[in-house]
Amino acid sequence: MPFDRAALAQAVAAHGTVARIVLVQVKGSAPRPAGTSMLVWAGGASGTIGGGQLELQSMRGAATMLAGGPRSKLTRAALGPAMNQCCGGAVTVVTERFDAGTVEALPDTYPDIYPDIYLRAVDPAAPPLADSFRAKIDRASGSTTPLAITLHGGWLAEPLWQPSRQVVIHGAGHVGSALARILAPLPQFRVTLADPRPGYLDDLPEGVSGVDAPWGAALHSGEDDAAHFIMTPAHDDDLELCHRLLQRDFAFGGLIGSDTKWARFRSRLAALGHAPEQIARITCPIGARQFGKHPQAIALGVATQLLQFEPARTNKQVRLTQKERCA
Repeated sequence: MPFDRAALAQAVAAHGTVARIVLVQVKGSAPRPAGTSMLVWAGGASGTIGGGQLELQSMRGAATMLAGGPRSKLTRAALGPAMNQCCGGAVTVVTERFDAGTVEALPDTYPDIYPDIYLRAVDPAAPPLADSFRAKIDRASGSTTPLAITLHGGWLAEPLWQPSRQVVIHGAGHVGSALARILAPLPQFRVTLADPRPGYLDDLPEGVSGVDAPWGAALHSGEDDAAHFIMTPAHDDDLELCHRLLQRDFAFGGLIGSDTKWARFRSRLAALGHAPEQIARITCPIGARQFGKHPQAIALGVATQLLQFEPARTNKQVRLTQKERCA
């Protein structure tokens, strides 16, 4: 994933000095692609670069770096018998140490002209930045084809993490809470769980924001390209949220319920003045019927559906194709 300064700052605030490990080059077969990263701190870690001996040895090196020494290190490793891994490829790993001071001083850009790329020397012996590499970054910055993570002459250019998609879950019941827990660790989503009922937002997963205002408040404040999942405990509230959702922009709208419920809702939404093509922007049922009706299974199906969703297909006002819908 791209360089996420906010996540790094959050980890440093919570755990103190943190080491970031990132795969910068991958040749042949490897557990994870270039750009994959993880964070390591004293007594803990988050993320993974693929497990196995590569991750174990990288974490040991990060633990040593946390105690002092150079702030960055380049390591090259063959994923073969010598490492007791059978992938057969080779990787280059960069490990960097960050604390509160370095995070505070961390530039968003280098040298203040790349709003989407973080460029720095990761090899203490790196020569001055090559003109050819600078020209490559100049061409990539702001283009429709983002720069992939690139190591050149001891300098590392890494795309900066762009804002993630907002996902608003209306209803913190069994399925809504399960869905929030599944989506929360995924970096491409920012999850909001909305429910006005007392106590339903008391145990929010890490990274999930809560809205305990009346139904509709989170919908009103949602972003134009947000995904909304409607699963309140009452059909009348579900219907009202569907009605309000169709009066604004959104990327994906999903309603929990049966085919019978959706047939009734389509009729009532039509009576409220919505055209058939507007109503069709909402997907119902949601999930994957073959997964079963256990709340976690429903949530897993819904999360799978969201991950398969391609928002660029029909601009902001889109829905899943019939083929992608659950039966």
